[in-house]
Amino acid sequence: QEQVLESGGGMVTAGGSLRLSCAASRRFFSVSDFGWYRQAPGKQRELVASTSSTLRRNYADSVKGRFTISRNNAKNTVDLQMDNLKPEDTGVYYCNMANSWGNVWGQGTQVTVSS
Repeated sequence: QEQVLESGGGMVTAGGSLRLSCAASRRFFSVSDFGWYRQAPGKQRELVASTSSTLRRNYADSVKGRFTISRNNAKNTVDLQMDNLKPEDTGVYYCNMANSWGNVWGQGTQVTVSS
């Protein structure tokens, strides 16, 4: 069974940085698309950044210029570097892996940004 596992969440003050990491099963990693999503309290889950199997990257307008998504096919990881964090970036961040065989979500990691 395919799995993804997030790590790297925590609490920072506004303007700080955090780096999230998503470790995925090796089997389908290179042919999978990955997305980092977040869900703030009382809000719907939203896509923050994504990277495709062809290395195309996309970002939500709210994080452009502050967040960077990267994938390492040798290590089977997808990282999200978050700089200049704002209180509105607070939420649970989830990693998603999608391919022809299915769609896998991680358990999530909490990010809290205080003002």
